[in-house]
Amino acid sequence: MTLVLVYDGGCPFCRHFALRSELVGGVPGLQIRDGRADAALRTELKARGFNLARGAVLLEGDQVWFGAEAIAELCTRLQPSDPLLALLRQLFAAPPQARRLYPLLLWARRMALHWKGLPEDPDQTGLRQA
Repeated sequence: MTLVLVYDGGCPFCRHFALRSELVGGVPGLQIRDGRADAALRTELKARGFNLARGAVLLEGDQVWFGAEAIAELCTRLQPSDPLLALLRQLFAAPPQARRLYPLLLWARRMALHWKGLPEDPDQTGLRQA
């Protein structure tokens, strides 16, 4: 079954991780989709209770992983040839550790989006107001 990672393409950290996972992550058939650029996909995910503003989504058939669980699941499947992905795999493959560290990723995403002048929620327009 195809594994699909939905990420926020407005976030440079998210984009870099997603592209690197696809290119050198060693996960056969991994597809990545920029959720910020795909309003229909965001609407579908929100209807299922998954808001891209709160975390990445990993899909495989009817199975959905969200946020820290999505990153943990993807990291358990990585067979990286890349040193950075190998490090991330070690840090995030265990779900309890991923849950502890994931808020730092969300904070980095929030800061990166702010610096780029993009709202945290892809469904909002303009810069998020404090």
